[in-house]
Amino acid sequence: MKKDTAADPLQEFEPEFVAGLKKIFEEMIVFNQVLGLKIASITPERVMGRIAMRHELVGSPNRLHGGVISASLDAMGGLAVMAAIGARHMDEAPAQRLHRFGKLGTIDLRIDYLRPGIGEHFELHAEVLRLGSRVATTRMEFRGADGKLLSTGSGAYIVS
Repeated sequence: MKKDTAADPLQEFEPEFVAGLKKIFEEMIVFNQVLGLKIASITPERVMGRIAMRHELVGSPNRLHGGVISASLDAMGGLAVMAAIGARHMDEAPAQRLHRFGKLGTIDLRIDYLRPGIGEHFELHAEVLRLGSRVATTRMEFRGADGKLLSTGSGAYIVS
């Protein structure tokens, strides 16, 4: 399935843009710090993140709280949209592109919990299915350290 992101699949982001996006995502969005959410990789087509299991994130004994899974997938969907917007405007300087995310917000989110969140860490993947002028749609995955799919998500984000 071809995604409608208007990004050149061979194009990569500049280190300045990636560093700025990491700062926004990992430092300026304080709730992501609470979750312990870290960016593992970012490309115009796909973003990956990681979250370590901590006692503060437990819901049922030894299981990650479902709200943590939902919030993490939502955050990764938003990050994927940021990457797609950044890729769409590669003609602009990195600093200018980083100012385009002010109006980004979740308008719809669906999470399917397939297996319990048990493990020492978890990996998250997200991609934009369509980036329109006003709304972006995404697909996200929440996986265990062994790669087993634990939850999936889909989201819609306002971009303007």
